[in-house]
Amino acid sequence: MPNIQRGEISAVFEGEERVLCLTLGALAELEARLGAGDLVGLSERFAAGRVSARDLTAIIGAGLRGGGNAVTDDDLARMSIEGGLRGAAEIAARLLRATFGEAA
Repeated sequence: MPNIQRGEISAVFEGEERVLCLTLGALAELEARLGAGDLVGLSERFAAGRVSARDLTAIIGAGLRGGGNAVTDDDLARMSIEGGLRGAAEIAARLLRATFGEAA
């Protein structure tokens, strides 16, 4: 069960509910992967509302790993996500809101 106070959410992948969390390590991974430089850069990038499929994979993958799931981005790319692309976008948005607050 996810703890929203710790920034955790849950989502269904391959028919299995999993916990996602953007821990400090997961955020550092995102900064490096997306070339954001720092947390403010990450927040500004996502607040702009322009998110690519690569961004979704990076956000969700980092969140899965931060939540304790041993999943690579390549594994994630092959997974069935409840709701398809729209579902993936909603998962990423919920995860960012849980991490950065409602303005994310």
